[in-house]
Amino acid sequence: MRLLFITSTRIGDAVLSTGLLRHLLERHPGARVTVAVGRVSVPLFEALPGLTRTIAIDKRPFKGHWLALWRAAAFRYWDLVVDLRASAIAYLLPTRRRLVIGSPDYSLHRVEELAALIGLDPPPAPTVWLAPRHEEAARRLVPKGSPVLAVGPTANWAGKQWRAARFAELARLLTDPGGALEGARVAIFAAEHEREQAQPVLDAFLPEQRIDLAGGVDLPTAAACLRRCALYVGNDSGLMHLAAAAGTPTLGLFGPSPDRRYRPWGPHAAFVRTKESFEELLPDPSAAPEVKETLMDGLPVDSAVAAAEALLARL
Repeated sequence: MRLLFITSTRIGDAVLSTGLLRHLLERHPGARVTVAVGRVSVPLFEALPGLTRTIAIDKRPFKGHWLALWRAAAFRYWDLVVDLRASAIAYLLPTRRRLVIGSPDYSLHRVEELAALIGLDPPPAPTVWLAPRHEEAARRLVPKGSPVLAVGPTANWAGKQWRAARFAELARLLTDPGGALEGARVAIFAAEHEREQAQPVLDAFLPEQRIDLAGGVDLPTAAACLRRCALYVGNDSGLMHLAAAAGTPTLGLFGPSPDRRYRPWGPHAAFVRTKESFEELLPDPSAAPEVKETLMDGLPVDSAVAAAEALLARL
């Protein structure tokens, strides 16, 4: 069976689609899979069983990226084309069957929406696929020792980013004597281009207390590192979804984004949000790129610490 799986550009949405892909692979053992995905998310699928090719979708003017994808996929016959981008591409490719996502249903979590595409209940949880090299790298980066608290202090736009000083305070309260993770090391995760945002959290801890994972770690290796952590706390981001998919107890911090739609998914996940609702903080979601300051100040440190403690207590 030849399967073309067209998924999201952003890391978080690509991670959330992995449960559906895993289900399709379980239903069709031995399937040969081509994944079309945004370039930044390509590494998520490196260790996918049955992967024959990844097609990196680079956004181009006048929707030229769809023409490029058609050229890459049109000259072979597909048994199934799954299009999670709601484009017309699936109707322009030779295939025996196609599944195309419809208009967004914002009353559903994205995982539930994807599961509804083929009537799955309960929805299949997101997952991560790792190769031995990712596991080996994680063993070097996060060596055995005291427990590890992972924090993700960055986000893809300023409004969703809790202040670095609050992340540092939260980590102190959880790891200091009497904390829920007393004596734990603190691992700080961020992408290479986000290092400046993460630096104040790194600076809050002595070298022997911290594990610096801010840059230079690919997505599968980051997932393998997260699996070695006792708890992850971070902003609404792709890294948050990666942590939950890896099975790490995950607490997502929400403000100007809809927790109903994008809270971390899974039995070991929870979220806490600002006192203000998403709608109160961002009446016009299209204005998000123009926001240059955090909108997360309505989430006090003690509320986030309490939510983290509650999550750990129920595991």
